[in-house]
Amino acid sequence: MKEYLKEYLITIRIERNLSPKTCDAYKRDLTDYLSFIKAEKITNITQMDIRNYIRELDNRELAPSSISRRFSSIRSYHKFLSAEKLMNDNPTLILSGPKSPKKLPSVLSENEISSIINCIDETSQFGKRDKAIIEMLYSCGLRVSELCDLDLSNLFLDDDLIRIFGKGMKERLLPIGKRAKTYLNNYLIHVRSSFKKKDQSSSVFLSRNGKPLTRAMINKIINKWSSLSGILKTVSPHTLRHSFATHLLEGGADLRFVQALLGHSDITTTQIYTHLDKEHLREVYKTHHPRS
Repeated sequence: MKEYLKEYLITIRIERNLSPKTCDAYKRDLTDYLSFIKAEKITNITQMDIRNYIRELDNRELAPSSISRRFSSIRSYHKFLSAEKLMNDNPTLILSGPKSPKKLPSVLSENEISSIINCIDETSQFGKRDKAIIEMLYSCGLRVSELCDLDLSNLFLDDDLIRIFGKGMKERLLPIGKRAKTYLNNYLIHVRSSFKKKDQSSSVFLSRNGKPLTRAMINKIINKWSSLSGILKTVSPHTLRHSFATHLLEGGADLRFVQALLGHSDITTTQIYTHLDKEHLREVYKTHHPRS
C-alpha cells in the first residue's frame, strides 16, 4: 500500500496540478490511515474498516472539518486504486462523508481593522513591514500562503496590480489599494534592503535574517498587533481575508467579482459570505428602521 501511495501522490501532483503543500496534506492524511490499517492487521479493507477509522479520529477529538478532509483524502485514494486495478473493490463508493457543521467565519469591523493597523509602531523596521503585511492581507484578500509566496517579480505597482498564484498554481491579478501600496512601498524602500543577505531571496516579505516569512511568523505578527490593539477576538490571516470579502459585499460588490478576487474556483465557496451579508443587513435594519 505504501508503494501505491507513492504512485498516487505522483499522479495527483502531475494530473491535477496540485501544489506541493496540498500533496503533503494528502500524504499526511493517508499515511495515518494506512498506519491504522496496518495496526489493525486489515488485509481486505471494507466499509466497516473505514467507519472504524473515522470513529478513531473522532475519539482523538479531531475537528469535524479535519475528519471530513481525511475522509475526502481516503475516498480519492481508493478511487485511484480502483481505477488503476490495484484493488478489486472501492469500499468508499456508497459511504457518505461525515458532515461538518457550517461555521460562519469570524469577521472584523472596519474600525477594528483600523485599530490594529493604527497601533503598529511605524518608527521601527519591523513595524513598517508588519503594517504592509496586515494591510495587504486585508486590502487584497490574500491567503497567508499567497502572501508568503509573493515574489518581487509579481509586483506591478505602477499599474496598481499584483500577481498571485493560488491553489493549484492558478494565476490571478489583483488590484492593490492606495493605502496598501503606500505601506508596501514604504517597506520596500526603507526596510527590505536591510533584511537582505548574500544569498538573497526574491520573496517580498523577509525576516530579519533575510529569509522568506513563514505562515507561523505571519500568524505571530497578527496576534501581536491585534492583542496590542485591545481586540478580544481571535484574529488570523484568514480573519482578514474573510473581512475583505464581507466588506466588499456590504459595499455592494457582485458575488462573482468577489469570487474572482478570492480565487475561488467554485462560487458555492464564496456564497458563505452572503450569509454574513444578510446578518449585516438585519443589523442595519434593526438599528435604523423605526418599525424594527
